Amino acid sequence: MNPAPRPPLLRPTFAREANAYRRGHALVAGCDEAGRGPLAGPVVAAAVILDPARVPKGLNDSKRLEPDEREDLFEKIAASAEFAIAVAPPARIDRDNILRASLWALARAVLGLPRKPSLVFVDGRDVLALECEVRAVIGGDGIVASVAAASIVAKVTRDQLMRQLGAAHPGYGFEQHKGYSTEVHFAALEKLGPCVHHRRSFAPVMAAYGIVIED
Repeated sequence: MNPAPRPPLLRPTFAREANAYRRGHALVAGCDEAGRGPLAGPVVAAAVILDPARVPKGLNDSKRLEPDEREDLFEKIAASAEFAIAVAPPARIDRDNILRASLWALARAVLGLPRKPSLVFVDGRDVLALECEVRAVIGGDGIVASVAAASIVAKVTRDQLMRQLGAAHPGYGFEQHKGYSTEVHFAALEKLGPCVHHRRSFAPVMAAYGIVIED
C-alpha cells in the first residue's frame, strides 16, 4: 500500500498586506532577522516594503530555500521593493542579551526605510517599540510575503558578512558554518580561542574563555 502523498508546503502570500491596504494603510512593511542562534557574528535585521504590483514569485521562509534561491530572490527584492538593514554586533548582544539586541535591530531596520510604514508585520511573538501599528505574527516568515522577503534579505546579508569575517579571521570557518554551533566551529574555538566577533555571553564561548557557569 502506497503512503498518502504529503500535502504541499504552504508558501507566504500577500493577503495580509493587501487587506491592510484595502483598509486604508498607506504603506505596509514586513521585518525579520537572521542570526539569533550563532556563537559568533552579528544579528542582521531587515525591513521590506513590497510593491503590490511587483511581488517576487517564490518568496518563502529563508530557511526553506537553497542558497542560490535566496540569492536570486534577494536580487528580485532589491530591484522591486524598498528595504533597509540594521546590524546588532556581538558587543550589543552581550550587553543587552540576544532578544533585546534582535528587537533593537528590527526597529532600527524599520526606521531606516526610505518611507515610513503605517503598519509593520514582524516575525515572532514580540512587538516593536515603533510609532506605527505593529503586528507580531508567529511563523510570519512562512505566512506573510513581506516578512518572508525580509527574512531573505537578512539571511543573504548576514551570510555575506560572515564570509567576509571568514576571510578576515582564517581558521574559524565562518564562511562555512556562519558562526553556528558545528564540530568545525568548536574545534576552532578550542584551537584558536574566541575572536572579537564571538558572543562572550554565550555558554560555549564562555567555556572557551575558561568561565564556568554554575547551576
